[in-house]
Amino acid sequence: MKRRQFVKLTSTASAAGLLPIELNASYRFLNNNFNCDFSNRKIVLIDLKGGNDGLNTVIPLNVYSDYVNMRPTVHVPSSLALPLSNLDSSLLGTNQDIAFHPAFSGMYDLFEKDQLRVIQSVGYPSANKSHFASIDIYNTGNDGNNWNNGQSSGWIGRFIENHYSDLIPSVYPMGIQIGSRNTSLGFHGENEHGLAMNLSGQDSENFYSVLSGLSGQYPTNYPNSHYGNELEFITNTDAISNTYAQAVSSSFNNGSNYSGSNYPDTDLADQLKTVARLIRGGIETKVYLVRIGGFDTHNAQVQGSGDILGKHYDLLDEVSTAIEAFMRDITHDSIGDDIVGITISEFGRKAQENGSLGTDHGEVAPVFVFGKPVNSGISGVNVDFSEASSANNYQIETVQFDYRQAISTLMQDFLSASDQNINNTFMENITNASFTDSKIQDLLKPSYIVPESCLNQNLSSADHILKDWLVFPNPFVDFVNIKSLRTFPQTNNHFEVTNQFGQIIFKGDLNLSQGHTRLKLSSLNVGLYILTIRNRQRIQSFKILKSI
Repeated sequence: MKRRQFVKLTSTASAAGLLPIELNASYRFLNNNFNCDFSNRKIVLIDLKGGNDGLNTVIPLNVYSDYVNMRPTVHVPSSLALPLSNLDSSLLGTNQDIAFHPAFSGMYDLFEKDQLRVIQSVGYPSANKSHFASIDIYNTGNDGNNWNNGQSSGWIGRFIENHYSDLIPSVYPMGIQIGSRNTSLGFHGENEHGLAMNLSGQDSENFYSVLSGLSGQYPTNYPNSHYGNELEFITNTDAISNTYAQAVSSSFNNGSNYSGSNYPDTDLADQLKTVARLIRGGIETKVYLVRIGGFDTHNAQVQGSGDILGKHYDLLDEVSTAIEAFMRDITHDSIGDDIVGITISEFGRKAQENGSLGTDHGEVAPVFVFGKPVNSGISGVNVDFSEASSANNYQIETVQFDYRQAISTLMQDFLSASDQNINNTFMENITNASFTDSKIQDLLKPSYIVPESCLNQNLSSADHILKDWLVFPNPFVDFVNIKSLRTFPQTNNHFEVTNQFGQIIFKGDLNLSQGHTRLKLSSLNVGLYILTIRNRQRIQSFKILKSI
């Protein structure tokens, strides 16, 4: 069973207020220059689950007759489409002359406001048109060629534990997911457990991701096996979820939404409304994932020949109106300077319709990047319909942009990630691809791009092997185990536990005669502490998080 299948949304826990000193604790990476602090910036991922039909979302006007020939019944009539050349006349008649689906009017308005970028023909090198495989490929940061790239960890988790290593562990979740009962594989780190939590609805009392079936005390030892690894993952996730819930509930209750946002009464709008309220409430979460399903439009994509109404219209309308309301909300004050959103979808649809008023699984699709820092425009050109033939089952196969190029561009230019952090995120030592050398140009307004001198050099995942002691579980409830990873004398080992203000709470000797020991810390209050271990040869400090 995969890890993400263990976690279920329930309402079995109740909220407890987080002390202001805990909620407002701020950890900044300054790089010796106060102008290089970009730790307040956040990314919002919108998953269009099922494979969005990009050709009916972004209509290629310069090859419109080819488009209609491929889709005689489901095409969008040009008279109803929203041409972007009305907003930017330089597009007219070029290979970037596109129009939005009429249900995408909110996105059209964002383009006009210089807050939306369209990235054409996004995909990955070896497309897999299975939903489950393609979703896992996107989550792990894979290229479709080798499952050793990523395997059981996700690109979001690897990025968080590399780029924000100084912030882990924390009393708030580094990632928040809304809209799915299962925790996305994308949030699983290589080394860290519980980087993200699930939320549900607009009710702070139900903001919990807890595990059913656990009772009594947590295990004190874990078998050295796959079972033991999974058991440790479950107990750590359960412990940290209770702590995270405090920060989430406090932020939600302290936050608010702009009254003029006019969020529609839809599921996606509720998810984005929650994201905006949490951010305004002060939570320091870095990556948000929201989701809308239903894009697997094999049939009834439209109601009838020549009709624009149908499943796809409703889906695009929900996406467009929700994002537009979210943008009204976050640009009402300064938090909009710190947020960029990006859509993702596991694949696109075939160029040719399927005879059931729908379209089948394809390979490439447009991606939309939005936010106040975003530079409106179009990256890439319209598709070449001559690619789609009976020989390749009417697929558009040319990938103009790898999805990892778009993400890497945001990681570096907006979140200040170094080349090394991005390489670790996408396992580029395996794929031999460097996405920082092929960033998407003009994606962000120049005033928002992180200067090269400010790129963060936090710990890479390789640095974990340099530790002399292993401290687990972290977060903990009653105790932490300390295991020596190197051969040291078994005497003259000492520990010290300090709070965030440097005050010593506990100190003493460690008995490592067996190479490991247990330190009982049940009397500590919930919060962050520093555990320092030293002997005559080494000294090391660990951030540890006391959970409920």
